[in-house]
Amino acid sequence: MGPDRRRVVVTGLGVISSIGTGVAEFAEGLRKGRSGARPITAFDVTGFAHTTACEVVDFVPERWITRLKPDELGRATQLSVASAVLALGDAALTPEQLRDLRALIAVGTTYGESAELDRIVARQAATGSDGDDPGGVDPDAAAKSSSSRLSIDVARELELTEAEAVTIPTACAAGNYAIGYGFDAVADGEVDVALCGGVDALLRMTFVTFYRLGTIAPKICQPFDRDREGILTGEGGAVLVLEDLDSALARGAHVYAEILGYGLACDAHHPVAPDQDSVARCMTRAHANAGITAASVDYVSAHGTGTKANDVTEAAAIRRVFDGDPPPVSSLKSMLGHAMGAASALAAAGCALALERGFMPPTINHVETDPEIGIDCVPNVARPADLRVVQNNSLAFAGNDAVLILGRHEGDAA
Repeated sequence: MGPDRRRVVVTGLGVISSIGTGVAEFAEGLRKGRSGARPITAFDVTGFAHTTACEVVDFVPERWITRLKPDELGRATQLSVASAVLALGDAALTPEQLRDLRALIAVGTTYGESAELDRIVARQAATGSDGDDPGGVDPDAAAKSSSSRLSIDVARELELTEAEAVTIPTACAAGNYAIGYGFDAVADGEVDVALCGGVDALLRMTFVTFYRLGTIAPKICQPFDRDREGILTGEGGAVLVLEDLDSALARGAHVYAEILGYGLACDAHHPVAPDQDSVARCMTRAHANAGITAASVDYVSAHGTGTKANDVTEAAAIRRVFDGDPPPVSSLKSMLGHAMGAASALAAAGCALALERGFMPPTINHVETDPEIGIDCVPNVARPADLRVVQNNSLAFAGNDAVLILGRHEGDAA
């Protein structure tokens, strides 16, 4: 980090996940290795042999969304707004205080409000209308369908009339992309506070896509296991409050962790196959941006989807970057499923908690490590650890990779 850049810290976490909502429940779920896998209720799964996902079943948006009308928002937007409200409250900031500051809202996503587009198409199919017939379009779904609402409606709920609000659609790495965007804005003094993270809702389209690719696991997700069978789709939202260290300390804020830097790479190699060289390059860029060496990293939160293509490629890239001696590596997707655009933001929140509370989240459902992997995947049980620097990997379709580096705030105890 340059001499004129400000240090950026995480002072609030807003988490809605299949293993718990809010900091306390989410942290407990990670420590206990709780699984979010359950039968799908979000859409009709008739005809599918496998019908398990990591769905958020206890989400009541009215608990957090009070200015806007939740029924006028799509589910992904509900998750985004609620996560931001949770994060702001956790940071001990009020909307009134935020209005006096320069604020940024950055939300990453894979599918945005595609569920609303599904409803439009379903209505057109049911009525026999085509795209030129306005009577075939569900007006309520059309009003909810814009992905820009994921960030704009956060500003509307909080009445932030002068905030920058952006939605970043870089697929499964979008959460890390958004956090990196917020990190730069705060570090360079462009804004005082950034609310950034990622959200996605559980969609029939997502499930069917991965099902037809043959990558949906029947019951459980087993990253790095010899007998892994694929992913479980998931959903959720995670928003982090970022602010500069001096301002945070001046107001007596609780500091979870420091954002040290990040790396990005778009390899343009293949629509769905990860590229080992690009993944390794992205990690190396993140280390350089954070001003650390690979040897400084104590733990890696892997992308770890539970597919052979991802796990073998990512593990090989990790071994290369860490010169054959990587730190422990685990996958939160074993618990949370693949929450798409929310995945890396949920993992970033998990990394902040791991640093603050001194533990490594486990890779659950583990029986026997695939011999091609060659890493310590923290099997089944969370591990106490004196963590100082952690790395959060996210690897997306089309080669959009993003790696985030977080450090323990030096004022924190182990």
